[in-house]
Amino acid sequence: MTNTVLIIGGGIAGPVTAMAMQRAGLDPVVYEAHDRGADGVGAFLTLATNGLEGLHLLDLDRQVTGLGMDTRRMRIVSGTGKQLAEFDNGGLTSFGTPSQTLRRADLYRTLRDEALRRGVRIEYGKQLRDARLDGDRVHADFTDGTSADGDLLVGADGLRSRTRSILDPQAPDPRYLGLLNTGGFASGLALDGEPGAAHFLFGKRCFFGYLIHPDGDVWWFANPGRRTEPSAGELASITPEQQRAELTELFSRDAGPARQIIDATEHIIRSWSTYDLPTVPTWRNARMVIIGDAAHATSPSSGQGASMAIEDAVVLARCLRDNRDTAVALAAYETARRPRVERIVAQGKRNGSGKAPGPVGRVIRDLTLPTVMRMVGRSDSLRWMYDYRIEW
Repeated sequence: MTNTVLIIGGGIAGPVTAMAMQRAGLDPVVYEAHDRGADGVGAFLTLATNGLEGLHLLDLDRQVTGLGMDTRRMRIVSGTGKQLAEFDNGGLTSFGTPSQTLRRADLYRTLRDEALRRGVRIEYGKQLRDARLDGDRVHADFTDGTSADGDLLVGADGLRSRTRSILDPQAPDPRYLGLLNTGGFASGLALDGEPGAAHFLFGKRCFFGYLIHPDGDVWWFANPGRRTEPSAGELASITPEQQRAELTELFSRDAGPARQIIDATEHIIRSWSTYDLPTVPTWRNARMVIIGDAAHATSPSSGQGASMAIEDAVVLARCLRDNRDTAVALAAYETARRPRVERIVAQGKRNGSGKAPGPVGRVIRDLTLPTVMRMVGRSDSLRWMYDYRIEW
């Protein structure tokens, strides 16, 4: 039977998991490796309608809607400015809300503050060093010399999950996808377009996306290609001036407002590499389990990373509520989640494969992309991602 839940990781997945555990009648504690919260960190993300449905089950959707902007439509153009497709971005939730695009820091702060308001304990400076089963309990040791005991340990500790490597020292490393991420927030522009609509440009040499906020600011991202995975030091050595110059050059042959948006951005976010985790063989043992990016990181091209973590949290809590035997509950969780999340990881890889191809690949992409995009725009081929409802 499970009562006390040790949640490793205090980002977005951690507080949501804690509140889901509370809803299931359990006692969660969140342990965050850093010595402070992630206020002000990161760019922006989209919560798809399926992720919002998960928040709704926890009475969290009202706290989140309004933080950013409704994102009802997606519009895709080529580097020549030709429209390739325009389609619905997941429709509406059962309670009438479309997908939401919001700053990651705002989402994090809102979820953390609500978790604290609901009585969740969050401890900072608690980096997991090791964990082990101890009879019918689990024991966790942290790098600061402290430890904790519980009935279950949940690894919500992200792409570089320590929990994953404890469960399986041979667990696969994240797969580098050949793309960098960068972006920012531009002001002082007067662009045509529907506020909140996601505009995507398959440029000749780089992929670009932007949304116009109702207040007039432009939120944007770009995916420069890098065939060889850069080290953290290499990324850190790129100066803001070099990054701006590279982006300006990458979009110099493309129609559209990419260069104008870049010029109007005071601070461009430092580039980071894109990864996924296609298959992680071991998600659990009798009293430890991984969720979210720790178990199935997906490319940002899927638009589902945060939503998958929210779904995981709710399904895991439901399984624990319905099964007194923790090991049985964790097996039920994996059975319920693995097929769906691995399909989404694969879809994210496909979505990103045309963003930065080589010279031959660009020719093939430019010939086939209009047909592919028209087919996607006319069909409901991606509805399976959004039309997912968790029965609580």
